[in-house]
Amino acid sequence: MTNGYDIAVIGAGHAGIEAALAASRLGCAVVCFATQLDSVGNMPCNPSVGGTAKGHLVREIDALGGEMGQAADACCIQYRLLNRGKGPAVHSLRAQADRLAYRAHMKRVLEQAVTLKQAEVVDILPSGGGFTVVTATGGRFSVRAAVLATGTFLNGRVITGEHVRPGGPDGLLPALELSGALSKLGLKTRRFKTGTPPRVLGRTLDFSRMERQEGEDTIPFSFTSPRPVRNAVVCYLTWTNEEVHRILRENLSRSPLYSGVIEGVGPRYCPSVEDKVVRFADKSRHPVFCEPMGLDTDEYYLQGMSSSMPEEVQEQAVRAVAGLENAVITRPGYAIEYDCADPLGFTPSLMAKENPGLFGAGQVLGSSGYEEAAAQGLIAGINAARFAQGKEPFTLTRSQSYIGTLIDDLVTRGTEEPYRMMTSRSEYRLLLRQDNADARLTPLGYELGLVPGERYEAVAAKYEAVEKEILRLEKNRLADKLRRPEVTYASLAPADPERPELPPEVTEQAEIQIKYEGYLRRQKAAAEEMAHLENRLLPEDMDYASIRGIRIEARQKLAKVRPKNLGQASRVSGVNPADLTALMIWLRTAPPPGREDKAQS
Repeated sequence: MTNGYDIAVIGAGHAGIEAALAASRLGCAVVCFATQLDSVGNMPCNPSVGGTAKGHLVREIDALGGEMGQAADACCIQYRLLNRGKGPAVHSLRAQADRLAYRAHMKRVLEQAVTLKQAEVVDILPSGGGFTVVTATGGRFSVRAAVLATGTFLNGRVITGEHVRPGGPDGLLPALELSGALSKLGLKTRRFKTGTPPRVLGRTLDFSRMERQEGEDTIPFSFTSPRPVRNAVVCYLTWTNEEVHRILRENLSRSPLYSGVIEGVGPRYCPSVEDKVVRFADKSRHPVFCEPMGLDTDEYYLQGMSSSMPEEVQEQAVRAVAGLENAVITRPGYAIEYDCADPLGFTPSLMAKENPGLFGAGQVLGSSGYEEAAAQGLIAGINAARFAQGKEPFTLTRSQSYIGTLIDDLVTRGTEEPYRMMTSRSEYRLLLRQDNADARLTPLGYELGLVPGERYEAVAAKYEAVEKEILRLEKNRLADKLRRPEVTYASLAPADPERPELPPEVTEQAEIQIKYEGYLRRQKAAAEEMAHLENRLLPEDMDYASIRGIRIEARQKLAKVRPKNLGQASRVSGVNPADLTALMIWLRTAPPPGREDKAQS
């Protein structure tokens, strides 16, 4: 029995890293387990960080005091800002990472903060108000709280055509025994799947037949990283064609996805190439991005060609793509099935409802993606530390962050497929821009103890300067001109000779707040209205079956989710406005706690 640790984090992928670091930075002694220490921070799928809505998550993680943004800026080799042609609400940063450098960075950071252990965890036993974590080699670790961050390893099964074997991503070993332990703890599990595309040797590609995609001078992920960002590589765009589609259609009988070999539910928004050919039969082509996997390797990742077809079919399909006629596949694509828990069994703090002190984050709660996992890991680590220290849990609302939206969707609505964050999932996306994540969340990170005082003060000074500049523009009657769609802050310079020298991040905020003032005001009003519902707490032991006016389906869903407040209740799948009205009436007329007997008499 090994004592001396407050928290155990099971898994050292993107969720486990943030959980372990957050708990450690909040003063807890943390032991973090990985089946292979060289896989810490591994990127088994796309070697990139960010993307639509995902870039928002990374900047929010950074603003709260997490690690992913700083690691990305230390290791990324090409940056692009997505959706430049649209409004600032959907601008999203994405960068290509040096895969090996990212792993090395995260391992080094973790080693300085926590105890890393190479071991397979096979059991989690409730013990003395905490847990005993048991490894395959017989190690026993007594902790106050534990975080499940198991990625795609739980009972993992790797599938390429007819070749099926137990396994984890990138040829790593699966965790075969832990699923049974979770079932013994009462967690409901189900089967999901994800997939990867083939990797190819760069010197065998004909880039002259592809479209070059250069990096851009844009913002970094971390608010503390300097500009300019590093753009050391070029990516390339090509397309599938009718010949590729013919090859895939003629071999569908050999596809594990269509032959019944794959049982798990895959991600709707990231389908395999054979699935795209079937589901979007009217499309004559689909994009394929050739992206380098690092500075010290010649391997390229074929984003858009995820596949679990037999290797020879993958080779035929790849070589039918323009520029890939002579491509040598270094690693064939594969599907991986894995067990995960029903997120409806967890609270907004990411703690298991029936197992106080046990937290979950990432794929184990039904999400997909490095950024979604890291965001949950940060919140789970914060709350594991607060639980161990006897403090109240920390949660984020939908109107505060994409992180709050992500977690609320999972624990309130659940998911029947791997969940991916998108800007359309947020009803407050104009408030939750990636550019203002520091204003929204750095004060909270400072209160938690994750953000140092000097960083908090710098953010406060930045937004004081923003307010001062907005007032100056209003006073000089330049704000009205800036509200015109064709006018920018920069283009106003000739009419504003007395403008002060300000950093671009200050002028950007001033311009956005002036241009979108009316829209921002309306979204803030909607957020404040929802906040009233969020503040109406519901009793934890509430008997929904006894409340008149609530339909049977809604009663069952409410009893399963056990929402914390009216706002969360309003978002439970199967609860309609009439059910919510009945619940509000009950809250107004119900006797205070302890007065039930008097009311009945």
